[in-house]
Amino acid sequence: MERQAGRARPWSSDRWSPTNTPTPSYSTPYDIIPYLPHQPKSLSGIALRAFCLGAALAAGLLTSAATLLFTSSPLWRLPFFVASLSLFHFLEFWTTAAFNTPDADVAAFLLTSNWPEYAIAHTTALIECLVSHLAWRNKNGFGLYATALGVALVAAGQTIRSLAMAHAGRSFNHHVQRHRRPGHELVTTGIYAVLRHPSYFGFFWWAIGTQLAMGNVVCLVGYAAVLVRFFRRRVREEEKFLVSFFGEDYEAYRKRVRVGIPFVS
Repeated sequence: MERQAGRARPWSSDRWSPTNTPTPSYSTPYDIIPYLPHQPKSLSGIALRAFCLGAALAAGLLTSAATLLFTSSPLWRLPFFVASLSLFHFLEFWTTAAFNTPDADVAAFLLTSNWPEYAIAHTTALIECLVSHLAWRNKNGFGLYATALGVALVAAGQTIRSLAMAHAGRSFNHHVQRHRRPGHELVTTGIYAVLRHPSYFGFFWWAIGTQLAMGNVVCLVGYAAVLVRFFRRRVREEEKFLVSFFGEDYEAYRKRVRVGIPFVS
């Protein structure tokens, strides 16, 4: 790191500011402040979240497999959903850390994104699955083929989203960028040659897949309606800035490549 007048230059990032940071002691270099507890890149916070998500993933997979193998209960869907959520949030951070390292902070896990609506949606899905399979004795949900389709959509959606983040690298951001950052390039190759917003496409079909796999009727409709509305607004807002960044190049790209989410163009 560049040194000036014998002191480390304070660390800087688009996603961090020194507001409300602790005053460093004589033995605390300025350049490690963001990595201290309760800071944006807190190493202890990142480690704790990764550990909890890993434990939830392992518990969900083992419980789901055991329920399928040793019982006839349809409630394997509940731990399957927990495992899917845990893997999703872990991969959000891991992919950011691996391919967009400067933006790898605690927020990259997306655990509190769109709070509390996000938590309410997933809690409602768990409740509907539990009630429908216990109170209503809905053992097969939508049926075997629909359940298999749901699991396949979860796997495919997750893979596409993670690939999109990896391929875009530093040009990917979890937040709509209103100003073009240094190094921000228009990515039109790889999966971006097929889908205009592959990370949105992946999340949409991942979410739809979870509800199919769980056999949730109400939440399937609710998730679809909310996500279509959300991504329609998000794509419109984001592309307004992308056109200002890349001009005719983005206009031509937008005409050539589709989004792949129903009712979002």
